[in-house]
Amino acid sequence: MVKKYDYLVIGAGVAGMSFALKVARHAKVALICKTTLEEANTYLAQGGVASVTNLEVDDFDKHIHDTMVAGDWLSDRNAVEIVVRNAPDGIRFLVDNGVNFDRNENGDYDLHREGGHSEFRILHHADNTGAEIQTSLIESVRSNPDIDVFEHHFAVEIITQHHLGKIVTRRTPDITCYGAYILNEATGEVATFLAKATVMATGGVGAVYTTTTNPLVATGDGIAMTYRAKGTVADMEFIQFHPTALYNPGDRPSFLITEAMRGYGAVLRNLDGSEFMHKYDPRLSLAPRDIVARAIDSEMKLHGTDHVFLDVTHKDPEETRRHFPNIYEKCLSLGIDITKDMIPVAPAAHYLCGGIKVDGNGESSIKRLYAIGECSCTGLHGGNRLASNSLIEAVVYADAAARHSLEAISGYDFRNDVPEWNDAGTAHPEEMVLITQSAKEVNQIMGYYVGIVRSDLRLKRAWNRLDILYEETEKLFKVSTPSRALCELRNMINVAYLIMRQAMERKESRGLHFTVDYPRTAPVELDRES
Repeated sequence: MVKKYDYLVIGAGVAGMSFALKVARHAKVALICKTTLEEANTYLAQGGVASVTNLEVDDFDKHIHDTMVAGDWLSDRNAVEIVVRNAPDGIRFLVDNGVNFDRNENGDYDLHREGGHSEFRILHHADNTGAEIQTSLIESVRSNPDIDVFEHHFAVEIITQHHLGKIVTRRTPDITCYGAYILNEATGEVATFLAKATVMATGGVGAVYTTTTNPLVATGDGIAMTYRAKGTVADMEFIQFHPTALYNPGDRPSFLITEAMRGYGAVLRNLDGSEFMHKYDPRLSLAPRDIVARAIDSEMKLHGTDHVFLDVTHKDPEETRRHFPNIYEKCLSLGIDITKDMIPVAPAAHYLCGGIKVDGNGESSIKRLYAIGECSCTGLHGGNRLASNSLIEAVVYADAAARHSLEAISGYDFRNDVPEWNDAGTAHPEEMVLITQSAKEVNQIMGYYVGIVRSDLRLKRAWNRLDILYEETEKLFKVSTPSRALCELRNMINVAYLIMRQAMERKESRGLHFTVDYPRTAPVELDRES
């Protein structure tokens, strides 16, 4: 079966839906979602969206500086400028599509402050901002006649010259994307979706780790597909571990305790009630996430504990319940009253700062293939993401990619000689346990050896273990009919390989990549000019 669309958008979080809404006024769009529109990283985002709003005390230069500091001066200054200066327009787009950010009694936005921010600039909707954004955009998408939504469809591979019988390497000039092979989970059929332009918006990679705040659909599909198609992938070593995920063994994904709670005044403590952040950073609990996560990891190892505490009991109970209703209810369901009891927390894999390398228009190294949102590497985050910069990055780059592609698409046409998917000689895997067990092994390898603190020895051991899984899985894929579980495993292995390979290549401790073999000796520079 062959389907033709002007745009093929793979992924339906804030990035994918924002892009689809912007181009649908001019073209026909297919929006591919491997589960439902509601299941995305966007939906689980609690904290909010960063944008300079209160011009009496805040300005673009402050937000730019905060982003550069958090990124350990590895951020691309141009990308930072693009996002920060276009953030207010992105906020207006969200509001125009029904997003209801909280306001104070004066009618102004009720701004939060989070770790690494010098000012209050986080717009939010209580403590479930992502859900508010996702549900608002879903309503706009479902009511748009020019967007066809394909739920429970899974992208297996993007289509390039490789599928036309040509040899494609990383040195091949002008690799071009013509669409993708898409698996319909209900029928098991793989359809050929041809497109004039294709957009990766597949989110992050958290599910390659056992402990993660990401939904378990975050298996790095877009990054893996692009890498296999010989596209450029960068900065994969920079995995952000959120410092404060709710410690509740057995929960997967882990429930996130938003950064905004520390901005509100919550204090990190050891199990004996003692504070510890003064030993690691003068900004205490409001230091950037990499510093806080390593501090917690260090204290847990020092004291032999599985978690630390986040203490908000000194704040007004009614105000706490009003600001963080979902966190209050979640903790209460576990017998923890956050107005009286400290919250057990531990770091969890949360956000990928790298991904598919793109330019200022969101275009990848593969022609006619764009990447936006967490699966992309714009250069904004550098070595570490500043809290709440990701949602606004997704909206701003969705707009940039939409504008660029709308100007270019008139020069593109469908490639009608693309062969349909050929699964002759394949069969369903006889033992599903082979796939599920391999996925667990990937999780264990990444958690044990490629976590918050790394070493050459750990990375080498991870490489050797993963190499066996790679060979086994590729052999299985070649003789099996495609399934989501098998494709996700394949993608997880590809992504894990990229994380550890790029971690091995970085011979320094920088940002989120911390290695005992190359310890950082210089202090974090708070006031360095880029």
